[in-house]
Amino acid sequence: MTKLKLGIPKGSLEEATIALFKQAGWTIAPRSRNYYPDVDDPELACALVRAQEMAPYVANGTLDLGLTGLDWIMETQAEVSQVCTLTYSKASNQRSRWVLLVREDSPVRTVADLKGCKVATELVGFTRRYLDERGVDASVEFSWGATEAKVVEGLVDAAVEITETGSTIRAHGLRIVEDLLYTETRLIANPRALDDPVKRAKIDQIALMLQAALAARHKVALKLNIRAALIDEIVALLPSLHAPTVSHLYDPEWLAVETIVDVEAVRTLIPRLRAAGAEGILEYELRKML
Repeated sequence: MTKLKLGIPKGSLEEATIALFKQAGWTIAPRSRNYYPDVDDPELACALVRAQEMAPYVANGTLDLGLTGLDWIMETQAEVSQVCTLTYSKASNQRSRWVLLVREDSPVRTVADLKGCKVATELVGFTRRYLDERGVDASVEFSWGATEAKVVEGLVDAAVEITETGSTIRAHGLRIVEDLLYTETRLIANPRALDDPVKRAKIDQIALMLQAALAARHKVALKLNIRAALIDEIVALLPSLHAPTVSHLYDPEWLAVETIVDVEAVRTLIPRLRAAGAEGILEYELRKML
């Protein structure tokens, strides 16, 4: 049996990625001091690879499929096929962004002001190209970590760093000058693997189920009972993919209603439904949504 070689990002995305695969239907079990986790699918072989290195390994065929950020695809300029976008991270289901940051008292107000400055970042190739395209002559050096601290301590003039909310940056007395790149996780494949009918079918299966699992995270299902005389008022309150499902109960004066709504809408919707006469309101999570 030909196995599809799947790369799981090691590090900050590892736990979130394994949880996403679990929701999608695959159990991946890392083993202590081992870079090859077990997976409950005989058609898959998994390897833990740093997100920064994922795209080159997929491009050269060491892996058939992998997950990494758009930032590292752009950084390495690896020739891979982007199968789909999967917007999740270690802390949320939101995109992250690479920002140019400086000390609060820095005279730098725009990227153009970096001329002659020293910039620290992990995203060296992208940053150099970004500055070159704008005619900014600055020194860009690789940072092994603690990048924000180097700006705070005055070791560099600025940094290009990744953030989700920017709260940590502000807490360190730093200021965001400009957003350089929005990034999110991408499922990437080796182009030759996509040309193989067997591997392509497996890749399509994985992509479909991961997207279904992520889509479900943004929705919940609501079920409720309502007197038949009030159904029009209730339906007017309910958003739905198409229209809510309405069915008769044993008592002909009552109806059961079921619908799918955005997670964020529930806190305001349920009180309104209750005020409109709904009873027996149930909310439950979804596992997958297609």
